[in-house]
Amino acid sequence: MSLTAATRHLAERHPEVARLLERHGPVRLGRRPRVDERFKWLAESIAYQQVTGKAAATVWARVEGVLGGDVAPEAIMAAGEAKLRSAGLTGAKVAALLDLADRTAGGELDLAGTGRLDDEAVIGHLVTVRGIGRWTAEMFLIFALHRLDVWPVDDLGVRKGYAGVFGLADPPVSRDLDPLGDPFRPYRTVMTLYCWRDVTAKLPG
Repeated sequence: MSLTAATRHLAERHPEVARLLERHGPVRLGRRPRVDERFKWLAESIAYQQVTGKAAATVWARVEGVLGGDVAPEAIMAAGEAKLRSAGLTGAKVAALLDLADRTAGGELDLAGTGRLDDEAVIGHLVTVRGIGRWTAEMFLIFALHRLDVWPVDDLGVRKGYAGVFGLADPPVSRDLDPLGDPFRPYRTVMTLYCWRDVTAKLPG
């Protein structure tokens, strides 16, 4: 089912989703990365961790410059630690990129095959890489694979968005948010995107 059809399905069954659809319009995910772009997607996501968007974009542009525009496992391994650090990456992120490159080049990490795995199997596959936790793996499911039933309970934006949509005084903690997503199965990604959208819409500026 498409994201648009999944949104309509939930809107017909849940007044909250119907109101979100009316308020914000349909949610979108943008272009799905090609199979050969999945490695770059993960590498970039590592570079962006815990850094504001503009600063992360600057560092990532430098990383691409160091790699000659070729964000591939072999290019990262050839660049090595010193060159990657010179682009502004932290030591932890350099170690994570090198581990990602090594596992991908060696065949231990089969990114092309992730499309054939179920969601939990994809997460289990990705978290073996240094620097990739469950949250990053869930973002990969949503934005790289366009999976429709992802509910990242550790994401503060989702927790805040859920509280706003349902009129809660405080965002639910992760363990409480988990079952709250069950009514929206098997299209919880729709609710995830609307939670983010609702928070963003209420930010000043």
